Amino acid sequence: MSEPSTVAVLDKPRPKAPPPRSGHGHPWLTLIAVALGVMMVGLDATVVSIANPAIARDLNADLAGLQWVTNAYLLALAVTLIPAGKIADRFGRKRTFLVGVIGFAIASLLIGLSSGLGMVIFWRVVQGFAGALLQPASLAILRNTFPAERLNAAIGIWGATVGISIAGGPIVGGVLVQHVNWESVFFLNAPLGLIALAVGWWVIRESRDEEAAGSFDVPGVALLSSSLFALVWGLIKAGSYGFDDALPLWSFAAAVVLGTAFVVNELRVKNPLLPLGLFKSVSLSAATGLIVLGFFAMFGTIFFITLYLQQVHGMSPVDAGVRMLPMTGVFIVASPIAGALTARFGPRVPLVLGMVLTSVALFGLSRIGVEAPFSDLWPWFLLIGLAFGFVLVAGTEAIVGNAPEHLAGVAGGLQQTASQIGGVLGTAVLGTILSTRVGDVLVGRLTEAGVPAATAQQLSGTTEYVSQGVAPVPPGTPEQAAQAITTGSHLAFMDGFQTSLAVAATVALVAALAALLVGRGQSPVDGGVAV
Repeated sequence: MSEPSTVAVLDKPRPKAPPPRSGHGHPWLTLIAVALGVMMVGLDATVVSIANPAIARDLNADLAGLQWVTNAYLLALAVTLIPAGKIADRFGRKRTFLVGVIGFAIASLLIGLSSGLGMVIFWRVVQGFAGALLQPASLAILRNTFPAERLNAAIGIWGATVGISIAGGPIVGGVLVQHVNWESVFFLNAPLGLIALAVGWWVIRESRDEEAAGSFDVPGVALLSSSLFALVWGLIKAGSYGFDDALPLWSFAAAVVLGTAFVVNELRVKNPLLPLGLFKSVSLSAATGLIVLGFFAMFGTIFFITLYLQQVHGMSPVDAGVRMLPMTGVFIVASPIAGALTARFGPRVPLVLGMVLTSVALFGLSRIGVEAPFSDLWPWFLLIGLAFGFVLVAGTEAIVGNAPEHLAGVAGGLQQTASQIGGVLGTAVLGTILSTRVGDVLVGRLTEAGVPAATAQQLSGTTEYVSQGVAPVPPGTPEQAAQAITTGSHLAFMDGFQTSLAVAATVALVAALAALLVGRGQSPVDGGVAV
């Protein structure tokens, strides 16, 4: 009796599936689509640095306000990247990526239309939230599109794309700032966003973690976001008030309490936001720390180097962008080399090499003076760019490659969170060291340069501006006195600059030792043994 029924069911005509779009799901076309979106973020990393002096002049921002233009964006990224990775895993990586592209482009447009520093900072926060959706989803898309044997090459090209955009950022930003205005550097993201949206919608294949359907760790999101917010807020406030002030200390205490509560929550819930088993992999854990330290050195260096070139050396934005090309342009070469080295030897070799080169370069830069010729700068710029490419690609592979495929979005969020925390540390900690040192030596440097002691004491309250490389010359000051104030201010800035880079170099040297812990290995979540 059942046989005719079975035949009837099998013979029932089925609706035809729509033919696949040309190029849909193709790995290399998908990589191009992802790269277009990531390019916006890469450009934003360096065009803002070049635009900072113009923003400060136009909006009358002191060093703290200028740091907020950078740190507001990093703060928004840092507190939402891992939740954004989880959102991508649950609701779809393609969908999340495209929403991030749209949001990033719109926020960039509104930054350029802002008329005050407060609005710039607000829309930078929104831009950070959008970037948080975009970045981990991009890595997750690659993780789920490329076979394991080609993932290293794909991440290498992904890193090269970041490198190209970072390399082009100072020059493109310099041209726009010098010949148009600082707002135009943000308008640049609008056409890039439209192209990324169109190509991404056409070629990226949707993927998600089916196990995450119907589950979302809301307490985990709240606790992790709050903990990271308290940590980053404390770091930023320490840059203004010092690490011994009550406000950052209370903020750090809150970060510890909330972070502990997050760990307890993750150990108890069935579907945690961040499976703590990931950190049983020594390679993944060490690589996360190295990404933090690599971005610590890179963000801090770029932030203060652009101030040095434009404010102390008096270069135009275009000239400053061209001078930074050895640092940023070498990313294009370093990323594929790092991908090849990682594929051949594992991530340990490029990570150790990258951190050693970073330390050497920063020690070299910590010795330059006010009138240093470009021949004293470009070799160290070159080493920093090469080193950063090694750390970025090898560290990313160690994190994403050691995570199970269904947690690719979480791993991408972890990598990006580490990078943004490193960026905040770089600008906040090194900024605190620089401004503290400037405050200690400013009066002495001014008097050494020929400024009368009484006038030097009156100028002691201008540390926030001298820490930008700005000479606080009062209007109507005679030329000789103005020159003395300028000389003393620049010498004080260089004292802070040299001290902060020496500290960063020491941190990088310690990180090179930690890089020895990173090696080939499969994540313990998948049942392998990490080494």
